[in-house]
Amino acid sequence: MSTIAEGFKIEGDRVAECIHEAHMQLDTVCDQTTLDFSSVLRITPRDLRAMEELADRAENESVKVVLCGVNVDIYKVLKLVKLAARFSFATNGAGSIELGREENRHAEPTN
Repeated sequence: MSTIAEGFKIEGDRVAECIHEAHMQLDTVCDQTTLDFSSVLRITPRDLRAMEELADRAENESVKVVLCGVNVDIYKVLKLVKLAARFSFATNGAGSIELGREENRHAEPTN
């Protein structure tokens, strides 16, 4: 089966509404959907509720939700409310974080 990924740009001033739009489209997505958080600077309790509802529905539909462009402050909030583990994260340029993929880093010997 081929992977069909749907992408949604989350607008910073209407986070909950954009997440709700993504939520309504989950039934048309096969494997994965991506939410671009690069323009989101803060997240409200209403936004967190929308994200929790999206995570619930995605789990029921067996759809992977990838958040890209998430800044560190938003990631910390998601971690505190125990939502971070329900999403995958990807980088989207400077100021974002990448999780879920361990990088192999070896220390170079110094002389």
